[in-house]
Amino acid sequence: MELNVNSIVPAAVSITKNVMVPDSVAQRRSANFHPSVWGYHFLSYSSNATEADGEMEQQLEQLKQKVRNILMEADHIPSQKLNLIDAIQRLGVAYHFQTEIEASLEHIYETYYHEPDHKNAEEEDLYAVALSFRLLRQEGFPVSCDVFNKFKDNKGKFQQSLTDDVRGMLSLYEAAHLRVHGEDILDEALDFTTTHLNSALPNLNNPSTIAAQVLHALNQPIHKGLTRLESRHYISFYEQDDTHNKVLLDFAKLDFNLLQKLHQRELSEITRWWKDLDFASKLPFARDRVVECYFWILGVYFEPQYFLARRILTKVISLTSIIDDIYDVYGTLEELVLFTDVIQRWESSALDQLPEYMKLCYQALMDVYNMIDEEMTREGTSYRLDYAKYAMKNLVRAYFEEAKWFHEGYVPSMEEYMRVALVTGAYKMLATTSFVGMGDLVSKEAFEWVSSDPLIVEAASVICRLMDDMAGHKFEQERGHVASAVECYMKQHGATEEVVLLEFQKRVTNAWKDMNAECLRPTAVPMPLLTRVLNLARVINVIYKDEDGYTHSGTKLKNFVISVLIDSVPIN
Repeated sequence: MELNVNSIVPAAVSITKNVMVPDSVAQRRSANFHPSVWGYHFLSYSSNATEADGEMEQQLEQLKQKVRNILMEADHIPSQKLNLIDAIQRLGVAYHFQTEIEASLEHIYETYYHEPDHKNAEEEDLYAVALSFRLLRQEGFPVSCDVFNKFKDNKGKFQQSLTDDVRGMLSLYEAAHLRVHGEDILDEALDFTTTHLNSALPNLNNPSTIAAQVLHALNQPIHKGLTRLESRHYISFYEQDDTHNKVLLDFAKLDFNLLQKLHQRELSEITRWWKDLDFASKLPFARDRVVECYFWILGVYFEPQYFLARRILTKVISLTSIIDDIYDVYGTLEELVLFTDVIQRWESSALDQLPEYMKLCYQALMDVYNMIDEEMTREGTSYRLDYAKYAMKNLVRAYFEEAKWFHEGYVPSMEEYMRVALVTGAYKMLATTSFVGMGDLVSKEAFEWVSSDPLIVEAASVICRLMDDMAGHKFEQERGHVASAVECYMKQHGATEEVVLLEFQKRVTNAWKDMNAECLRPTAVPMPLLTRVLNLARVINVIYKDEDGYTHSGTKLKNFVISVLIDSVPIN
């Protein structure tokens, strides 16, 4: 389906008559955010499944059983099994076979890697060792990085002959991203493979499949990518591979398209909710990014069973974006004192104390949390709302702290800034709220855990904050914004911007190592819950890697949305 360019919202205009404009309007800032690149395009997707969808689902079930049989038959050959699991995961269909995959990897771990000498692994080549290491680590099995020692020479360096094995190097490169602190061999492996894969690129037979895969991997390693986006890429790679399994390929294509239809219907309903709020015209100073917010949350969970969780978290993040812009861009300090107080009290009776534009946002916030309350009461888990509200109140208090800094012209120390900014990145709130709609999988103990700032949530917040600040600080400073981590560090340490960016990259790298360590067994909470937090970090990595793709959503992020939510996979 082609995007209708006529659906694009016209450029944002000055404040409309729907908004109360206080006398202090002259003091207000404007970020000149571009309007939505989607308008209400996604309203065009029907919310009803068709007869053709039913036929596709029947066909999918038949293919699913065939893939399951293929997976079970591969049991007796570990290398064949691992290659199949890798393909299933990268094609984005592993959620259908999670039980079988986990059992298979557990068997391989217990049989080949649990013993200290893991002699069977010694016989494998670089590709196979790195693949098994990555797949087992991804599942939380604490495989030792010592499995790579045999690929070093007598000087303790990786053997130069490995550079001729591009497939093996690519496998090692991907495996190295699962490193934790203290694994020097994996730090070396990442440097070694990155350098030599870049060097090898010009000499690969373009446009060969391996060249395309290397190029893509150097830009987006598997471990830091989004399942839906990466499966879309991998389907084309897998199709060009002469050894591909046609049943699996057909299943992956059909599954991608059926899931896309489900996601389109969800986004259609969310777009209708957003259109009824009419923030685009009533709050034109704020970013109109509901489609991008849905894509963000699709990165956190795409699986069909999490439809309620997606609806909740998309609405929450969409309103959080508006609240962020009220604090960062539009509100006067006097209004922000009021707004902060009203949200801390969380009473609908406080609505009349607010300026008109704040009333609109506050009422929408109350409505969304009332919807959550109704859903949780129906499921007998109404206690979850308390955790979600507490997290939102905490976020708003931190937004106000930053707003005070801006209005006072205060540049905090890096330590003082990060204490507040790790909260204003919103990932602590989103991590907590991501659990709310996930059903019986989540216990009250899990909410206590996620609300206590565990290391994995702290690490995701560091990745979010520093990548956001590195990508967006110049634009923010131009339009008037509280000092970012970049400015705070430069002022405190007298450092150049280049030095600061290198330091922040190190901190982001360390945060990924923290996250990887937290995902190794035994885990504090079930792996599906840790995966939500891990996925939040993956989204920020994808959207903010080279630019603030959320604020400036008309380039890279637009293409991501098209590939995942508009263009279906061609089926021969």
